[in-house]
Parts: sequence; C-alpha cells; structure tokens
Amino acid sequence: MKLTAPYPEATLRKIDIRSLLPQRDPFVAVDRLVHYDDREVVTETLVKADSLFTEDGRLTAAGLMENIAQSCAARIGFRTLYVMGLDKVDIGVIGALRNMEIHALPPVGRTLTTRVTVKEEAFGITLVEATVRSEGQLMAEGEMKIALKNEDKG
Repeated sequence: MKLTAPYPEATLRKIDIRSLLPQRDPFVAVDRLVHYDDREVVTETLVKADSLFTEDGRLTAAGLMENIAQSCAARIGFRTLYVMGLDKVDIGVIGALRNMEIHALPPVGRTLTTRVTVKEEAFGITLVEATVRSEGQLMAEGEMKIALKNEDKG
C-alpha cells in the first residue's frame, strides 16, 4: 500500500514494525517507527529484560548498535513498502561503523529514541549518522554505512 507524505506519527505508530524488517523474533531490536521523511527516521524501543541484547539488567553495546541498524532497516522497509509501493523489503547489511561511541547502557524499562539521518546515499550504499537517547540522555552516537543486498544477483 502506497502512502503519501507527510506521514503522521499516529499512522506510523500503527504499522507493525516486523513488516518493515528482515529480522524476526527474538532478534527484533526496535518497537515502532514514529517519524519518516526522505532524510530521517526516528524509532522507539522499550528495553526489555528478556531481550537477547540485555545483560545484567542493561542493554548491551551490541544491542545499541543493532538498534541503530534496525532503525536503518525500518527506513528501508517503510520506503520500499509504503513510499515506493513495492511488495518486498530490501535487505541491508552493515558495511562499516565509524566514530561509534557508547556513552551509557540503558537499563531495562527505559524507552530508547533512535534518530537516523542520511548523510549520503548512492549506488545502494547509505551513510547515516545516528543517535540513541533515553529520557534526554545520550546513550550512543556514530555513523553506520549500510549496503543493500540485491538478492536477484545471487
């Protein structure tokens, strides 16, 4: 189903995030898409005790990075399904991390707000800048390069 901009937050919140992601439970590390435009997405995620990425009552550094990667995947999925109106979500792979800093590991029960901003996009490769915050506190920030995997080429 194709939607047209602007995309109201209430509409985005109703979308099942799993429809936008190639990951499946128990590997899903984002809960909902709350903002989408051509250059930026914002996701929200509740840190859960039973998450694969939680250890000793806190989300791990790997969990924060996976949250950023899946926020990028949500952007790709939304663009593919709702902006372009296609029926198959493209799969992206992490090509590189740069200047990634983990400032704090959020405890179980906190909600993360992840903002991903596109810096450059060309030839199926996207460079993004990302921040993860919880209750106004910066948890993580850095850059991630995502390459789209073209499954038709084998």
